[in-house]
Amino acid sequence: MATLTKRNNGWRVQIRRKGISRSAQFRTKAEAQAWALEMESKIFNGDLNHIPNITFSDLIDKYIKEISITKRSYKNEVIRLTRLSNRKIGQINLRDLDEYHFQQWKEERQKEVSIATVLREWNTLSHLLNTAVTEWKYLKENPLKNLKRPSQPPERTRRLSEEEINRILFVADYNKQQIPTTIQNRVAAAMLFALETAMRAGEICNAKWQDLKMDKRLLHLPQTKNGHPRDIPLSLIAMEIIQQMEKIKTDDTDLIFQLKPAQLDANFRKLKAKAALDNANLHFHDTRREALTRLAKKVDVMTLAKISGHRDIKILLNTYYAPNMVDVVKLLD
Repeated sequence: MATLTKRNNGWRVQIRRKGISRSAQFRTKAEAQAWALEMESKIFNGDLNHIPNITFSDLIDKYIKEISITKRSYKNEVIRLTRLSNRKIGQINLRDLDEYHFQQWKEERQKEVSIATVLREWNTLSHLLNTAVTEWKYLKENPLKNLKRPSQPPERTRRLSEEEINRILFVADYNKQQIPTTIQNRVAAAMLFALETAMRAGEICNAKWQDLKMDKRLLHLPQTKNGHPRDIPLSLIAMEIIQQMEKIKTDDTDLIFQLKPAQLDANFRKLKAKAALDNANLHFHDTRREALTRLAKKVDVMTLAKISGHRDIKILLNTYYAPNMVDVVKLLD
């Protein structure tokens, strides 16, 4: 039988059955009772016998060492998983772990971070648990299976205005006729380059001279977010920026813009603050939406998808193509 005990911060439930002892704590009595019924059923059916006697933190550590390490997103995934491992849920024994613990985790995280962050963590967590089910046979089912996934936040439609672009260029002290010797000069140049090419920040930072085909006006990207290489056609303005970067080219690095993603992100934030745009809800990634909306006036949607690297046209249209309907009206006449 389950024993429920009222505590200041919730209800503690203890179960002892068939020599198996389990305990957990919940905010409400209803949650405690539901967990007790489910746990007693698992014990009765022998569902816990095959689960190793390890904590959820131990499972996370195994996943990091065997699965995360094989991914290009290794560093970011380790940060997410380590954060999860250090929470209270990480100390729970795998045999005790169920959907109620993840429901609590979800509710807590939604109060702490954005929905987009929760969804990224959810995706990582779901793959971890599915791996524990299908490959390692540690669990019979994914505890997230019956939980409602957080609602997707509204897609951003933010575009950069000419005024915002000019203010950032001004505070960065950027001039096309001058050599971009400072980091902020190069961040401004990267912003203009993004507006011409629709490249992501990471792609711009990783762009190398060895992948540039000046005669064909193409920049080859051997590695992209979706894992598929692509060639970026370069406009005349993009070529001017490349030629400007050529003036600071050194033997120390093959990177065209000589920027690391963290440098670009941090300095773009600084430039926004200097330009009094720190509260303008403006992200560097918004340059991609602005660029694709501009390019949509010049090329068809299939070519646009090739430039952007989108393999799902719906994502391209719903997320990144944000035309101004005032401009569309003019096209109708």
